[in-house]
Amino acid sequence: MIKLNIKLLLFLLVIACFFAITSFAGATTEPDAMAPVAAQSSMPWWAWPLILFVVTFGLGIVAVLGGVGGGVLFVPIIGGFFPFHIDFVRGAGLLVALAGALAAGPGLLKKGMADLRLAIPVALIASSCAIVGAMIGLALPAKVVNIALGGTILGIVAIMLMAKKSEFPEVPKPDNLSTALRISGVYYEPSLGENVNWQIHRTPQGLATFIIIGVMAGMFGLGAGWANVPVLNLMMGAPLKVSVATSKFLLSITDTSAAWIYINNGAVLPMMVVPSIIGIMLGSIVGVKILAKTKPAAIRYMVIGLLLFAGLRALLKGLGIWN
Repeated sequence: MIKLNIKLLLFLLVIACFFAITSFAGATTEPDAMAPVAAQSSMPWWAWPLILFVVTFGLGIVAVLGGVGGGVLFVPIIGGFFPFHIDFVRGAGLLVALAGALAAGPGLLKKGMADLRLAIPVALIASSCAIVGAMIGLALPAKVVNIALGGTILGIVAIMLMAKKSEFPEVPKPDNLSTALRISGVYYEPSLGENVNWQIHRTPQGLATFIIIGVMAGMFGLGAGWANVPVLNLMMGAPLKVSVATSKFLLSITDTSAAWIYINNGAVLPMMVVPSIIGIMLGSIVGVKILAKTKPAAIRYMVIGLLLFAGLRALLKGLGIWN
């Protein structure tokens, strides 16, 4: 009964988001916003939301099994293989990533996994830069965005192949900035059966890196979980679980800042956003149930292969080689 109520609550949240987005997007979106789709396809208009729902449902399952955010799969795949303008895809991608973050964020804070002292300075920098990134992305020609997106996705593939994870990084001494901001904490680790005290170092370098991450998140609509976790975990020395949980909470702030820019510029279409969010969330629920019965390593390489193909597609599309 409790699980059913949570799902119902999430569904009502999605419907509420639909009406909110409709009111904003309806006032700013031009009537011919979907003209490119109509010109390239003879299918009825309702077929595209249905196809989007089916595809994003599958992406939601794969995202959970592969340990990546839905946004990083959504933008290159939908942008590369659907006849939607890249601006609308990026706007929808931000809201897809935001929906997952909003669903998970409060619970992670409640359990003490996401840390506010760690998240607030990072969120301030990343969200401000995400606004700048969104404005830059909307000002660039579609071809340039596709080329940059393809290069970024291929870079993410390289990071996923090479990056290591450290459950409990060793931080011999916190730096002066983290001490001044009092960024440290303690959380209960069930696998050890004890409380884990943690602290961070290299805080200035980490915060500087989040300037780039924020710009990229806003520019490409990918979310930034793929970059947040390695920086928090490997560079700054936060435990892996704290890094993952804090990253999820960060997305709810960073993506919100960038999403408003896309909404204000009419780059959010309800007929794309609503089926995509519902599909991703329902797929994630199914993915969690499948996760216990699958081999994570095999799924991870499948996700890497999928991203590699989508990244090459975006790059070649931007270069005019594969339209």
